[in-house]
Amino acid sequence: MKEYLLSKGSAFPDCGDCPIRRQAICARCSVDELASLDAIKTYRTFAKGEAICYAGQTITHVGTLVTGVAVISQGLEDGRRQIMGILLPGDFVGRPGRLVSQYDIVAASEVVMCRFKIGAFESILAESPALGPRLLEMTLDELDAAREWMLLLGRKSARERIATLLYLIATRSRSLGEVGDQANFTFELPLTRETLADYLGLTIETVSRQFTGLRKDKVIDLKGQRQVKVPDFPKLYAETGDHPDG
Repeated sequence: MKEYLLSKGSAFPDCGDCPIRRQAICARCSVDELASLDAIKTYRTFAKGEAICYAGQTITHVGTLVTGVAVISQGLEDGRRQIMGILLPGDFVGRPGRLVSQYDIVAASEVVMCRFKIGAFESILAESPALGPRLLEMTLDELDAAREWMLLLGRKSARERIATLLYLIATRSRSLGEVGDQANFTFELPLTRETLADYLGLTIETVSRQFTGLRKDKVIDLKGQRQVKVPDFPKLYAETGDHPDG
């Protein structure tokens, strides 16, 4: 576990140079608002498999994923566990006004998180003209994603589930400037096959078969276990089963 305030010359020296600046909660903040957030922020690194928070745990910090991927899940009394969603760079963790976590959030890869003590963040939130509307926008986006997730698990085939997740990660990677143009889309898959299987409600064998099928049909190309190349982005989208106007 590492928690520290970064200084000039470090990986993320200030908000203006942050790699997820356009996607984060502070995307529309003024210079003065950014300065207020900058004064209270710290960065913490979570190792793969480390819990960012547990269900029932008191929430002390909120913040944004800068790098890495985290998994939101909830357990049942008999030991079964359902993955509720994934968090990618730019996603917000925590809920102002709520002091106890409802879910387990665990780092699926090494995660760097830009964090704020919840009390200090709520004070700035109450005075900021930009943070409140941005938080509402991100919350509504999360609601849309939850509804799409219900459709994915309830109606989509295994192939459509894999294609949908690849499309989601590729789109987010492009927005962060991690990939090339649409004709030669290459990105790093941040989840293991086992995590993908749990997340999509499939077996590892089914996940592997679907990756093989998409590769044979030239929807994607694979280099090793993690690097994915999309020669034809519209072709990948067509495999998701979503309506073109969605």
